[in-house]
Amino acid sequence: MNDRALDDALARLDRVRVPADLFGEDEVEAARRYRRLARLVHPDATGGRTRDAFIRLNALWRAYTRDDTTTITTRRHTYRLDGDAIGGDLAELYTASPDAGESAVLLKMPRDPRDGDLLEREAEALRRLSRDGDGRFRPYVPRLIESFRHRDASTGARRRVNVIAALDGFPTLTEVRRAFPDGVDPRDAAWMWRRLLVALGFAHRAGVLHGAVLPDHVLIHPEKHGLVLVDWCYSVTGHHALDGAGRVPAMVDRYADWYPPEVPGRQTAGPATDVFMATRCMLDLMGDEAPKAMRSFARGCLLPARNRRPSDAWRLLAELDELLARLYGPRRFRPFHLPTAH
Repeated sequence: MNDRALDDALARLDRVRVPADLFGEDEVEAARRYRRLARLVHPDATGGRTRDAFIRLNALWRAYTRDDTTTITTRRHTYRLDGDAIGGDLAELYTASPDAGESAVLLKMPRDPRDGDLLEREAEALRRLSRDGDGRFRPYVPRLIESFRHRDASTGARRRVNVIAALDGFPTLTEVRRAFPDGVDPRDAAWMWRRLLVALGFAHRAGVLHGAVLPDHVLIHPEKHGLVLVDWCYSVTGHHALDGAGRVPAMVDRYADWYPPEVPGRQTAGPATDVFMATRCMLDLMGDEAPKAMRSFARGCLLPARNRRPSDAWRLLAELDELLARLYGPRRFRPFHLPTAH
């Protein structure tokens, strides 16, 4: 018995959320994967040590061949999961087709059930923004369809699931930056910066801090000049301010250097926390293209001390508009397109 192959097989089984994660979409390949895994984890081959894993594997295979655990039913909807998961910071995202011919949605499930509290934060934040925020600006944040607890029939694990309306044609700032290796023209970055400040102003006035304004969480629509700020799992609302003095609950490890000092320092966050990270996003987006006046403007938003940074996104937007008018004259629409990959 190859111990490493067995360990790899057991690890794969531990990571599975739905059968398609393990078996994929190709039926022939799925059968091949099942047979190989069954040989590795069969109790007769391991002296009985892998009995539970073998039972789980067969439950997953039965579910896969019946094709019924790719359907999740709640009191409000039935969702059929389409294709493989998309990996997020702490969750897997599944594109799903709801019942009644409604538009596509995303089902967001934490990889670790213990991170369910972060998905609860997201649901609370999105509900509050919908309820208390200015309705004119709701398109700047995702629309929460519902949030519920789901028990995996194959594993017994219970996870918080958020169902969010899917977005079409919205690349992240990470993807935009990748498409412009030398940096985005500041005249194009200007509308993205303005809209990001609108999103923050909308959220802050509704009593919600985002807590993770990072390139992967800022989506834009190039042609329509739209913007949506996603992934509210790290948010701070009035409710959560009571349990941790308003601290951001977690960090995205790969962006550890993007946070202002109060976040890794486990200190109180505020609107200026989001302003810091939004500014960092925009400077990175422009790269060396950013003019000196913009860098000077940004410097005040990136001060280490939170109470010395701007904290009113609406006022900061007005100041940005004054700067843009001095640099580029009256505001006018500039078509923006991502380069086509060859």
